[in-house]
Amino acid sequence: MKGPMMKQGDLLPEVTFQTRVRDESVGGDNPYRWQAMTTADYFKGKRVVLFSLPGAFTPTCSTYQLPGFEKAADEMAELGIDAIYCMSVNDSFVMNQWAKAQNLQNVKVIPDGSGEFTKKVGMLVRKDNLGFGARSWRYAAIVEDGRIQAWFEEPGRMDDCPEDPYGATAPEAVLDWLRANPAKAAA
Repeated sequence: MKGPMMKQGDLLPEVTFQTRVRDESVGGDNPYRWQAMTTADYFKGKRVVLFSLPGAFTPTCSTYQLPGFEKAADEMAELGIDAIYCMSVNDSFVMNQWAKAQNLQNVKVIPDGSGEFTKKVGMLVRKDNLGFGARSWRYAAIVEDGRIQAWFEEPGRMDDCPEDPYGATAPEAVLDWLRANPAKAAA
């Protein structure tokens, strides 16, 4: 097994993500600008689901995992989730096009283009056997105000894994945990 992984009670690492955001004031055919977003920007003061996967546009991610979280968004909101984030070691251009292609309304994408966040949470693996290079192992987490409440990880984390295990990080597994551990009501 590779490096330390996150566990319940750990704080997420502070990282700056380079994102592209739509801004009509830019004008032209491609009205986007760069915007630096930090871990705190995404997670501070919120209870969120974070899930990460090997790559945008890949089969399992596009057919099951991302659409499953999109469909589960209403129930997750009822169970106290403020946002659902999909992260991948892909740049913002790719992540934005994937979100558009998937017609996402509920799940927000986070580009970890350099893999810095993924490395700091212990989930960066090599996928050279597929021509991918460094990518994220499939994991999911329930995060409250930047602190991990629950951690889900596919078994067999390793470099150049010949399979792409999927199940432990499926939206159904996350929903099962949320149903058993509802958000505490505000005082």
